Amino acid sequence: MLTHISYAISIHETAKIAPMNIPAPRFSSPLPLRDGVKPSYLCLPHDVRYIGQPLLRFLCERFSFVDEVGWRARLNSGFVVAADGAVLSESASYRAGETIYYYREVSREDEPRIPFDEVILHVDEHLIVVDKPHFLPVIPSGRFLRETLLTRLRLRPELQHLNVADITPIHRLDKDTAGVMLLSHNRTTRGAYQSLFQSRAVTKVYEAIAPTRTDLNYPLRVASRMVRGEDFFLTQEVDGEPNAFTTIELIENRGAYSRYRLHPETGKKHQLRVHMMRLGMPLLNDGLYPVPTPMDVVDYDKPLKLLARRIEFVDPTTGENRWFESGLSL
Repeated sequence: MLTHISYAISIHETAKIAPMNIPAPRFSSPLPLRDGVKPSYLCLPHDVRYIGQPLLRFLCERFSFVDEVGWRARLNSGFVVAADGAVLSESASYRAGETIYYYREVSREDEPRIPFDEVILHVDEHLIVVDKPHFLPVIPSGRFLRETLLTRLRLRPELQHLNVADITPIHRLDKDTAGVMLLSHNRTTRGAYQSLFQSRAVTKVYEAIAPTRTDLNYPLRVASRMVRGEDFFLTQEVDGEPNAFTTIELIENRGAYSRYRLHPETGKKHQLRVHMMRLGMPLLNDGLYPVPTPMDVVDYDKPLKLLARRIEFVDPTTGENRWFESGLSL
């Protein structure tokens, strides 16, 4: 099944490249969830060109993908507000350092449904554990707003007894990768679970399908130094002290392609994909490595053959050894 997805840019993503050195607000948003999505915010930079000018001028010039008519409509909708909840209309003035809140807008046409469903594996007073399908982003970003794991979970009827606005991912999992994902819904204990990942106290096991190599001595430990690539969405290896480590096992020879078990010791972006590629074993159906394919074409019949199979850790609230395993297969 070949699906074409157009790319829609939002004020939220564009704001990330603006010269803003203001930290994210630490207080609650003045706007509630809408259709499972939290409002976004924008900290107005200290730009002398706009101080004392209409806020409308800044928005039209900085985010010109929305025309003036569109910005007037948004500002007069009542859903663009200051941190204190005051509604900002088209007559509002630009105030450097002010934080404004708004709802992102992505049309249904620009965001088709991802035709795969997440499965909730476990819920307790601290965690939600999910089996995430391929293609589904974890958080709203770029062209994805409603079709994300986070938004879907906030709308699940069986989770409405929780404070769904507090559901937050504890770790990363690329949209192209399927498998076990942990999320927190308890602010009090969230930091303890996040610290497990920061201190590498979590054992993660992945499985992948890649070209067969029987000439290597398994298990094989790969070490290299990874940095952001020339294209911001890629990772590349460079000379220097290693900062990324992966152990690779061959677990099933299927002929031209085989199934591998991957044990990452570190969590660099795209680490497993890059380490397999350097061995001449790029993951089957990888749309980024070794050569990126156009981002506006998605083939749902060819998911990246990478699965977060298992995650294991000592629970920081009980001291109990816990593990969760994906029910998906490659």
